[in-house]
Amino acid sequence: MDGSLHDWLEGRGPALTLVGAIDDATGRVPAACFVAHETSWAYLSLFLGSFTKQGLPQAIYADRHALFWTDREPTLQEQLLGRRPRTQVGRALEELGITLIPAGSPQAKGRIERLWGTFQDRLVSELRLAGATTRAEAQAVLTRFLLFYNRRFAKAAADAVPAWRAVESPQLVQTLCFKYRRVVAKDTTVAFQGAVLSLPTRSPFVSWAHKAVEVHVRLDGLVEIFLHHDRLARFDAHTARTVGVYRTNGRREVVRYGPDTTTTVQPYASAP
Repeated sequence: MDGSLHDWLEGRGPALTLVGAIDDATGRVPAACFVAHETSWAYLSLFLGSFTKQGLPQAIYADRHALFWTDREPTLQEQLLGRRPRTQVGRALEELGITLIPAGSPQAKGRIERLWGTFQDRLVSELRLAGATTRAEAQAVLTRFLLFYNRRFAKAAADAVPAWRAVESPQLVQTLCFKYRRVVAKDTTVAFQGAVLSLPTRSPFVSWAHKAVEVHVRLDGLVEIFLHHDRLARFDAHTARTVGVYRTNGRREVVRYGPDTTTTVQPYASAP
């Protein structure tokens, strides 16, 4: 999988990046989407749409983009757990049991690079003929184009038994999100991205103070706080946006929390 920054609309609209994947066994494109930038949110959203319909792949072959790999030093918690530093995308794939394979050069991932060459010719022509000027219009053209492309170019796999693994949708939603560790303050609040999230009191004899919790920011904008597998609090997208949870983290990953509000179309195109 990869992202392709290209003048897809030939100056008729905003600059777009096409994020997508190709099945190594069949040459089929299971999903692709137009986004403003190549971000963690874009890849996690693409995974959610693709994995829900098709299941989990055994491995994903990607370049050494900072969205997939990080060279930062491990935190003390990571050292104690014996874990290597991971990005949000890398962490999500690892939790789903998907191997992330790094490509050392553009030539190493030649199949996806050849796909972008084809799309930059044929898809650009389709976008021009449709007169697409916005990302929503481009996404609609892409959805139709994928149907044609897969019928025309996808081949039967050498082994008819699919390697994709079945997965429950709730597991995907809880995994394909942003996760961060925080420590509960004395007043049972959690500070996150400049916002203060208050935990409800369950009993006068139970306190979450000084406990290490996980803040999950889901792709639909909902924010949840977990202590191990116990959900302590849940904030809907409107509440989370009101208190200021959705911020950018451009210095590391160029991520945007919460749903993509710039268009009403699906954030991915997934071929049947």
